Amino acid sequence: MLESLKSKKLLIVVAHPDDELLGLGATMNKLINEYGVKTHVVILSEGITSRSDSHDLVKWEEDLLIHKGNIKNAQKAIGYHSVSTYGFPDNRFDSVALLDIVKVIEKEKENFIPDVIFTHHGGDLNIDHQRTFEAVITACRPMSHETVKTIITFETPSGTEWRANTDPRHFLPNLFIAVSSDNLEAKIKGMECYEFESRSFPHPRSPEALRIQAQRWGVAVGLNYVEAFNIVRLISL
Repeated sequence: MLESLKSKKLLIVVAHPDDELLGLGATMNKLINEYGVKTHVVILSEGITSRSDSHDLVKWEEDLLIHKGNIKNAQKAIGYHSVSTYGFPDNRFDSVALLDIVKVIEKEKENFIPDVIFTHHGGDLNIDHQRTFEAVITACRPMSHETVKTIITFETPSGTEWRANTDPRHFLPNLFIAVSSDNLEAKIKGMECYEFESRSFPHPRSPEALRIQAQRWGVAVGLNYVEAFNIVRLISL
């Protein structure tokens, strides 16, 4: 699978700043350094205003500037090539027309012309993750002119595993990518750049929990450290 990604253009579409690291930070680091991929990250939401009762950008203006700086620092930690950020309201994507999100993704696709898209698992607890997945699938309808031949979803700690146990939309990975301790440390270093998002153990976004998660999937497939994914679409020509 990794050889098929060699030198390809990967578009990573996420709802919030830090999701790009939580979902595939170690894998991005590996693919960039070892497989020569070209990466562009699209972050759809400003990421923090849901901590207020209303979507008040003025109240959060200073913190939003810090958050933008954190994105750049996290980018350096992983080494991904470029990023576009948008201002959809944090944890309020259900208040936005799906078409508005689709149009953004279509524009980014037109500019970058990716071969592969990575995005959120569609069954996450977080509404923004769900809508992002729906928008990606809508923007990548498999018509004859569609350039995206592969769509892969990832889990997002503190969003994917908190889905109710009785819900049928659980994350069931079918792609496991081995990562090194250096790849994993790049992910953790990048996450620590997000001063508003990092948490202490046993929170799922803590450094210790991220290591445990990589070990957990590693144990599942007989390896040391692994990030897990689900292949939603793979068209081979």
